[in-house]
Amino acid sequence: MEVLRQLQVFFRERRHYLFLSILCLAIATALGLVYPNLLQRLIDNAIIPGDFEKVPVLALTVLGVVIIKGFMQFLHGFFGGRLGNFLAYRLRNACYEKLQFLSFRYYDTAKTGDLMSRLTGDLEAIRNFIGFGFAQLLNVVLMVVFGSMMMLYINWQLTLFTMISMPLLLFVTFKFESRIHPTFQEMRIALSALTTAVQENITGVRTVKSFARESYEVEKFSIRNEQYKSNQIQAASLWSRFFPAMELIASVSVVFLLGMGGYLVIVKSMTLGQLVAFFSLIWYIIGPIWSIGFHINNYTQSKASGERVLELLNQHVDVTDEPDALALHTEQVRGHITFEHVTFAYGNKLPAVVDVNLDAPPGSVIGILGGTGSGKSTIIQLLMRAYNVDAGSIKLDGTDIRHLKIRDLRAQISSVFQETFLFSSSIRNNIAYGLSHVSIDDIIRVSKLAQAHEFITELPLGYDTVVGERGLGLSGGQKQRIAIARALLKNPKILVLDDATSAVDMETEHEIQTGFQEVMRGRTTFIIAHRISSLRHANEIVVLEEGEIVQRGTHEQLIATPGPYQDVYHIQYADYIDQAPDGVSERQVRP
Repeated sequence: MEVLRQLQVFFRERRHYLFLSILCLAIATALGLVYPNLLQRLIDNAIIPGDFEKVPVLALTVLGVVIIKGFMQFLHGFFGGRLGNFLAYRLRNACYEKLQFLSFRYYDTAKTGDLMSRLTGDLEAIRNFIGFGFAQLLNVVLMVVFGSMMMLYINWQLTLFTMISMPLLLFVTFKFESRIHPTFQEMRIALSALTTAVQENITGVRTVKSFARESYEVEKFSIRNEQYKSNQIQAASLWSRFFPAMELIASVSVVFLLGMGGYLVIVKSMTLGQLVAFFSLIWYIIGPIWSIGFHINNYTQSKASGERVLELLNQHVDVTDEPDALALHTEQVRGHITFEHVTFAYGNKLPAVVDVNLDAPPGSVIGILGGTGSGKSTIIQLLMRAYNVDAGSIKLDGTDIRHLKIRDLRAQISSVFQETFLFSSSIRNNIAYGLSHVSIDDIIRVSKLAQAHEFITELPLGYDTVVGERGLGLSGGQKQRIAIARALLKNPKILVLDDATSAVDMETEHEIQTGFQEVMRGRTTFIIAHRISSLRHANEIVVLEEGEIVQRGTHEQLIATPGPYQDVYHIQYADYIDQAPDGVSERQVRP
C-alpha cells in the first residue's frame, strides 16, 4: 500500500469521491443481504404454511431493494469514475511536467517507448484501480464481514463448522498474490521494451530500409514479443492453478454446509428457510473471496504501474536553480562568456573536456574546431547548463551561471544544432516557436537572412505549409535553414551555431554566412564547424583534441602555424593549393 500512499497526493482534493464511492458500494452490498433474508421468509412464512398472499408483498420488497441497490451501484460508478479520471489527469500532467525539467543526463539513457508506456498503459492501470478496484477490494471485506455476521445470527454453530476451510482459502489467495506480482512487473518491463522497439523502428524506418534490415527488425521485435508472450503465459499458468484450487476449497465448504445443515433441519434445530438462506450467504462470502484473485490482479498491476510512474516522478534532477538564484534581465546582459579551468565527464567515462579556458568578450565570434568526440558540443551543452561542470566555472558577465536562473540563462542563448528538429506544425509556427506576438514581417525578415524565404514561398501554402513529423517532407538543408531562422528570431545575446550549415551546399553556406555577418553583430557567437570557411572570420578559433585545447588564435595565425588546424586547412583546400600558379601564395587562392 506504500505506492498508493504516495499517489494519494494526486487525488487528495477529490478524496471525498473515494469515500462516497465506497459508501455507495457498501450500501449496495448491505442491501444484497436482504435477498437471503427474504428467501428465508418466503419459504418459512409463505410456502411451507401455504400463506401465498405474502408472496406479492415479498416480491415488491425485492423489487424496491433491487432499484435502490442499482441506484447505489450507479453512484459508486459515477464517483469512482470521477476520482479515477481526476487522478489520471493530475498524474499525466505531473509526469509530463517532470519530463520537461529532467536533466539531459536522464535523457542520455532514457528510452522513448518506455516513457510512452508509463504515460499511457501504466497510468490507465492506476486509474482503473484507484477509481474502481480499491473500492471493490474493500467491498470484498465488507461482504465477508456482513455475510459472516448474518450467518452467525442465523446459526453460530453451523457458521463455525462451515468456516473451517476459509483460512486455507485466504492462504491460497495471498500466496497467489505474492507470486503474481513479480510476473506483472516483468510483464510491464517486457511491454515497455516492445513499445520501444516499435517506436524506434517507425522513427528510423528510412535507415532500416536503406540498409535492407527489415528481416533483422522483424526478428528483433519477435524476440521481445516472445518475452512478453512468455510473461503472459506465466501469468496464465498461475491463474490456471489458482482457480481450481479455490473452487475445490469452496466446494468443501459447501459440502460441510449441506451435510451439517441438512442434519440440523432433520433434527429441527433450524428451519428449511434458514438453511436455504445460509446456502445463499455462503456463496455471498465465498464469491468475493474467490474473486479476490481478480482484485489482487488489478492491485498488483496498479502497484507495478505505480512503482514505474513514481520512479519517473521521483527521478533526481541534476541541474536545478539554486534557492537564491539570480534573475537575468535582457537589457542588462552584455554577453561576456568566460570558461575558467572547466572539466567535465559524462558519468563514469573519461573527461569530455579538460581544463578549458576561454574568453569571449561581448560581440566576439569564437570558432571551435575539432574531430568527432573532441568535446566541441560538450562546451556548448555546458554553456547552456544542460550539465553542471565537474570542476572550474563558466561565467556570464562575471557571474557563475550556476548562480543564475536556468530559464533566464537559456533565454539569452539561441542555438542551431547539427541535428535539426521541427515540430508537426506550420513553418510559421516552427520559426516562431517559443515566442508570442510575432509578426509575419519579422518571420520573413529572419527567413531571408537564413536563405529560407525563397523555398518557403514556393511551397503550396507558403509559411502556413504544415511540415511532417520531425520535418519530414523537407530536405536536410531546408530544415536547417528553418532552424537558423528560428534561432535568429529569438534575437539572443548569445548565438550558438553547432555545425549549423552542415546540411547545405557551399553556395548556400556562403549566402547564409553573409547574412550571419549582420546577425552576429553585437552578439557573442560560438561557431562549431568542420569547414574552415565557416570559421575564417572568428575573432578567435580554438582547436580541440580529446577535450583539450591544443591550438588557439585567428585564422591567419593558425594556418601559418604547423598543427591540427593547418592540417585540416590543407585537406579541405588541397585542390586550390595544388592548382595555384608559381609565385602565388595560399592566402591568394583561399576561397
